[in-house]
Amino acid sequence: MKLLTFALIVLVVAVGAIALRPRIARADLVKVGQLAPPFSAQMVAGDQQTPVSLSDFHGRKVILYFYPKDDTPGCTKEACAFRDGYARFQNAGLVVLGCSIDSADSHKEFIRKYSLPFSLLLDPDRKIASAYGAANGIPILGLDRRVTYVIDENGKVLKVYPNVDPATHAIEILNDLGAADATPAAPEQTPTPAAD
Repeated sequence: MKLLTFALIVLVVAVGAIALRPRIARADLVKVGQLAPPFSAQMVAGDQQTPVSLSDFHGRKVILYFYPKDDTPGCTKEACAFRDGYARFQNAGLVVLGCSIDSADSHKEFIRKYSLPFSLLLDPDRKIASAYGAANGIPILGLDRRVTYVIDENGKVLKVYPNVDPATHAIEILNDLGAADATPAAPEQTPTPAAD
């Protein structure tokens, strides 16, 4: 009985310590109509790592999605949903960029393992996530929150998705942007020579 009481007291103290610990302040999400915060970072595409900035995409709509961690169940579902709809995103002229705190090696493995056709941004110091209000979404684990921005051709925030269902999010964006019916381009046909 004493052991049970002691265990209960330890549990109550631990829960209280977690509940009453100082919270890490999160920035507010960027609002629709505001200029998207500029960023410069490294981008992983396949096995390549290259510098990138938001201004590189001027004139194109950008889907910038923040996710907690490579190769976890929800993040994998979300990335694979973007992968599966990628041809439609491309046909609608949309750029897809994922962003998390993971390393370049982690991103490369995630891209390779799931054949992701889009780029992932490196944000180890959380500068991009902080600017967009996505940093410290899961404070106890130090991971970013799941949030997506659609940025228009002039760098303004067109749409914010603060509550994301990883399995259906990609199609939700396509539907909202009227691009769900953007059929993938058919492969070019090589003319067959006429038989003599």
